[in-house]
Amino acid sequence: MSACCTPGRPCTGAPTAVLPLPAVRRPATTTVDASRMAELPGGTFTMGDAFGEGYLADREGPAREVTVAPFAIDTTAVTNAAWAAFADATGYRTDAERYGSSYVFHLLLHPEAAGRHVLGRVPGAPWWLGVTGASWAAPEGPGSDVADRADHPVVHISYDDALAYCDWTGTRLPTEAEWEYAARGGLDGARYPWGDDFTPGGREMCNTWLGRFPHRSDRPGGRTGTVPVTAYEPNGYGLHNTSGNVWEWCADAFGPGERVIRGGSYLCHTSYCNRYRVAARSHNTPDSSTGHGGFRRARDLAPHSTTEDTREEGATA
Repeated sequence: MSACCTPGRPCTGAPTAVLPLPAVRRPATTTVDASRMAELPGGTFTMGDAFGEGYLADREGPAREVTVAPFAIDTTAVTNAAWAAFADATGYRTDAERYGSSYVFHLLLHPEAAGRHVLGRVPGAPWWLGVTGASWAAPEGPGSDVADRADHPVVHISYDDALAYCDWTGTRLPTEAEWEYAARGGLDGARYPWGDDFTPGGREMCNTWLGRFPHRSDRPGGRTGTVPVTAYEPNGYGLHNTSGNVWEWCADAFGPGERVIRGGSYLCHTSYCNRYRVAARSHNTPDSSTGHGGFRRARDLAPHSTTEDTREEGATA
């Protein structure tokens, strides 16, 4: 695993004891919020790195033709508002909450979390801090909250957490092939969801690192971190932020004991992590969580039920 991108459990230092995982109480009738899902017809597309820009260990290539069946996928990553509704309804506790810690980018650490809440730095990637009390509801550690980030992607979500949410909503995680097919937005073989130029006409198209990584952000006020799930223009299929913002879990195994993540995050930068390309992939263990890791859902479609409509995110996105 490339710790610079996705540090995995155990956090540096001695984690707290893992608390029992409560059973998820599903609604009597599970309904999928289809208003925030794009229904895609499926088909054959070129999957993988067509430019020779990938990391050998990530096994992006060779570029090859892959066929996917019709499916639906969220137009955005799951938000804090949606996750809060799930947690309130079910009492579910994430892996970060059960373990008592998660990983926080050093420039985002809340002042109240400094000192005794910091378990240590990740060897080889000291910008990642193991922080006790960091979770989806306190993304930067104790003292932080998501009160003004209802429309931001929920983070500090493990693969197992994502599966629990999908089960509750009657959906599933997208396969890696589905994710890439949808992320490309119909631009077969392109480098990014919008084409081959990272900043066409000088326009910023996604939320990645701007500045001298990992010490200085050149955004106004030194801002870094997540942005709202619809902050940038959607791709040709109506999906937002399939490059940058947060890494997203896929259903596939990467190797023994690890699962695939796609899309890159707000920390990706050409100097060390060129993984915001559509073909890029990385991986982490199913119980790991970070301040830049989230997910979006998918579901099966019958061949006759597909449409080319895309829909705006609903109130519970």
